[in-house]
Amino acid sequence: MTSPTRLEDSFGRTVQDLRISVTDRCNFRCLYCLPETEAAANFYRGRFHGTESSDASKPITHTWKPKSQFLEFEEIERVVRLAAGFGVNKIRITGGEPLLRPRLEELIARITSIPGMHDVAITTNGTGFLKKGKLLRDAGLHRVSFSLDSLDRENFKRVTGRDGLQEVLESIQWAKELGLSPVKVNAVIIRELNDHEIEPLAEFARDHELSMRFIEFMPLDSQRTWKKHLVIPGTEMLERLQKRHTLTPLPAKHPSETSKRWRFQEGNGEVGIIAPVTEPFCGNCNRIRLTADGQIRTCLFSLVENDLKPMLRNGNADAEIEDYLRKVVWKKEERHHIGEDDFVQPSRPMSSIGG
Repeated sequence: MTSPTRLEDSFGRTVQDLRISVTDRCNFRCLYCLPETEAAANFYRGRFHGTESSDASKPITHTWKPKSQFLEFEEIERVVRLAAGFGVNKIRITGGEPLLRPRLEELIARITSIPGMHDVAITTNGTGFLKKGKLLRDAGLHRVSFSLDSLDRENFKRVTGRDGLQEVLESIQWAKELGLSPVKVNAVIIRELNDHEIEPLAEFARDHELSMRFIEFMPLDSQRTWKKHLVIPGTEMLERLQKRHTLTPLPAKHPSETSKRWRFQEGNGEVGIIAPVTEPFCGNCNRIRLTADGQIRTCLFSLVENDLKPMLRNGNADAEIEDYLRKVVWKKEERHHIGEDDFVQPSRPMSSIGG
């Protein structure tokens, strides 16, 4: 079965990356995650007839988990410490919006103090980072990724349900001043919504020396509004960028890297494309996820969750939890099935799973 010193699945992949959600709450209502605004309804209205849907069932009944069900920082720290013993060395803190979790800097300090934690990052929508950024950096945070789906104020509001563009832009600049590097910016691209901003977003990255990531639209929203025809394939994004810029391919830093990257010849920024729908990278996946309420997910699109919380709260020994983690990872799915006839959308949206 698995090596006693590694978390290995039945397909020979070794887990080294743990994504940890610290809350399911979010102060945005993005069209690709929690499309619960009038603007979201208006966008999707009329785009259903005669098109493919990710799932024919009803929208997910979305409710926030009671905070009492969230793992405590001590419990998260214990999971990370045990995972580190298996060689996990990359941690990304997610949500919901992780900066809504009080005293998050305390968790960062706990995690970065664990030997072997070489890469501790956070993904945020940027709200609250102006206040929290220095505390997080001083606690040992290595990197930060911001969500930025539009550079136009009105379209930003349409996508996110919040008038927060200026705060996000200021947060990106603040992260650079704090020395967090590289500063990454993520944009989920949806046809007829923000695909006209691919080029401006790339130029924003070039001009500000950022790492821009364009992400294909995935079926992880609470209202099950995903349509395949709204996905802009990664190849289409690249073709458009290459018409305007000379891009030099960059080598992958690791076989499990999710993005294909290019450097601007005329600047210091870079662009990357993450194409899980049209160019799946499941074969090299080395990630598992821990939800805010203590579920281990072996794939972003898993239909099965593995409840770790009882073991953390019922006095189980470290060895028992380690054995449980080995068994869970061994059953990691070979791949997701997006776009296939047997695909079923997970019962929880991205906000509840953690990116």
